[in-house]
Amino acid sequence: MDSAFVPTTSFARSQRSSAISGNRSGFLAPAVGRVSKPVRSSVVKMVAPAAEGKLVQTGDDLADKCINSIRFLAIDAVEKANSGHPGMVMGLAPTAYVLYDKIMKFNPKNPKFFNRDRFVLSAGHGSMLQYALMHLYGYDSVSLDDIKQFRQLGSVTPGHPENFETEGIEVTTGPLGQGICNAVGLAAAEAHLAATYNKPDAKIVDHYTYAIMGDGCNMEGISGEACSLAGHWGLGKLIAIYDDNHISIDGSTDIAFTEDVGKRFEAYGWEVINVVNGNTDLGAIEAAIEQAKKTTDKPTMIKVTTIIGYGSPNKADSYAVHGAALGKDEVTATRETLDWKYPEFVVPDEAQEQFGKKIPEGAAVEEEWNASFEAYKEKYPELGAQFETIVLKNDLGTEWEPALKKMGEETAKAATRQLSNVALNTIAPVVPSLIGGSADLASSNLTIMKGYGDFQKATPENRNLRFGVREHGMGAICNGIGLHGSGFVPYCATFFIFTDYMRAAMRMSALSQCGVIYVMTHDSVFLGEDGPTHQPIEHLASFRAMPNMNMYRPCDPTEVAAAYAVGVESRKTPTTIALTRQATAKYPESSFEGAKKGGYVLTDNTPEGETPDMILMGTGSELPLCYDAAETVRESGKNVRVVSLPCWEKFLEQDAEYQESVLPAAVPLSKRLAVEAASPFGWGTFAGNTITIDRFGISAPGGDIAKFFGFTTENVVEAAMKL
Repeated sequence: MDSAFVPTTSFARSQRSSAISGNRSGFLAPAVGRVSKPVRSSVVKMVAPAAEGKLVQTGDDLADKCINSIRFLAIDAVEKANSGHPGMVMGLAPTAYVLYDKIMKFNPKNPKFFNRDRFVLSAGHGSMLQYALMHLYGYDSVSLDDIKQFRQLGSVTPGHPENFETEGIEVTTGPLGQGICNAVGLAAAEAHLAATYNKPDAKIVDHYTYAIMGDGCNMEGISGEACSLAGHWGLGKLIAIYDDNHISIDGSTDIAFTEDVGKRFEAYGWEVINVVNGNTDLGAIEAAIEQAKKTTDKPTMIKVTTIIGYGSPNKADSYAVHGAALGKDEVTATRETLDWKYPEFVVPDEAQEQFGKKIPEGAAVEEEWNASFEAYKEKYPELGAQFETIVLKNDLGTEWEPALKKMGEETAKAATRQLSNVALNTIAPVVPSLIGGSADLASSNLTIMKGYGDFQKATPENRNLRFGVREHGMGAICNGIGLHGSGFVPYCATFFIFTDYMRAAMRMSALSQCGVIYVMTHDSVFLGEDGPTHQPIEHLASFRAMPNMNMYRPCDPTEVAAAYAVGVESRKTPTTIALTRQATAKYPESSFEGAKKGGYVLTDNTPEGETPDMILMGTGSELPLCYDAAETVRESGKNVRVVSLPCWEKFLEQDAEYQESVLPAAVPLSKRLAVEAASPFGWGTFAGNTITIDRFGISAPGGDIAKFFGFTTENVVEAAMKL
């Protein structure tokens, strides 16, 4: 049920205007400010009347100095860069101050302290809010000079928060909606760890995930996917703060977004709390967060109503303050309106002192946790050792790789999706942090870890995640799990074609250096009768074009095992594994080590010291065509090398000597043939001739499709004989 916190001032937002000039009734305080008592917040200070022409603030001089320090660091940084989004920071500074100063648990001098509360700025365009907070509260990663270099080349204060650039940023945000989904993943990670390791007399996992989201986040469909699932899972330590400022780039949200967001979240299974005045009512903000923390069986959304650009006399409450610098004159006017007498980038001493209190407080919090963990290890030595190794050190041990290699050697041929299931269940017992699932396709993707149960509200200790038909949200949730920093190896699955629904999240995996394993089955036209809507064509090429993405298409048990080995060890690079529905072959010549390198010589009848007459190469289910065709062509006296290239990215990482040993320059592109049931795009790097597909697929049985597109041994032999 909605809970409303009534503001302590008469300042309301009943009259909205998209005008960007002129004062509006209620924005500047009258000569005598009117005050009303709070209904539900006993910790609110009464707001003093403001001087004529000045804006009513919180009435607490120290709090105002701290809040305006946040605002003006953002205003000044955006102005200096002549680029950025000051409005959100100006409106949300009071909420951010309360959250960091009164609520959140963190150690500025050790941003990786395990039991810290996690903070996600889903509305990542307001990145200066996070940079200002980190600088003011003592994070060494963001200095005042860094603030002054906002959005500049080589700075650690880029346009949107980036976890790989700035220590203390939990996840990379910017594409709206991704961040709140990451927060769901972070909260799910906390719930799983708490259920796995906590004991009635020893609670070592106990932290909250806070996310700030805006109107845009709520408009993006991905947020609905993840927030629906968060409600189903009952993630009680997830608290989302919705900056309800009613402004987007095009103007008032009234032009396109009029639904009752609170009721939508209630339908998802969330607690919803309203803070009517987020501009000055610090007590209501604090009380709302404290109430949210007491709700343990469901996530909470706190809708904080704010004025975007609060303090700007001519641009507040308009799109003009959303995504552009205020301009010199308006900055001066805003300083006057907020009674801010300090020069650019100057923080008053009283505020500095208040912010600085978090440094010893944070150190004490971490010290207390360290002591509790030492006691835990004495009581529960086995679990304590596992926690220390995997969760704290992110050390996955050494058992999983030999187990995978053995699996590849001993497993019979099958569809590679079936081999993928064998691989998952091979490493599940020896990688306790492996966790994941499918978008309602577990029976087709074959992604269930047997014996490890379903992660549900009542059983968060389990490791199989049921995402439902939510591909985009699934990918972003897995990013959050992976970026929790606790040794997780997340995986998720769907049909390869449906990466179209989750590509943005997969790109964020690559950008964020998050090693999610993407298990993608039904990888080609050979899935058959479902037709072109379900048959991937350009998908392999698109992921091969994506930076920092391993794109694997293995052909047999050994190569599937190798693909998983790369996926597990690549904690800063996601790995997509494309897998067949139909059966494939198994070759005694296939190489675990070679497949891990991305490419290797499968067979070659060329005498030592001589050069092959031709090279046939392929991936996945088409490699057998090359293998069989080579046998036939060799009967004509040709020296034929067959090369498997399951992962171009790993192959191109190898040194020049290794690449030359597999694809010698002495064999020109004109004497090389690539065979793959997908787009030819990219193959020109390795071969001058291809048997590929440059159109959409067709609905028919898989065997008929193979003949239609020329994926037969006879056609490969014919093409090879023409080289």
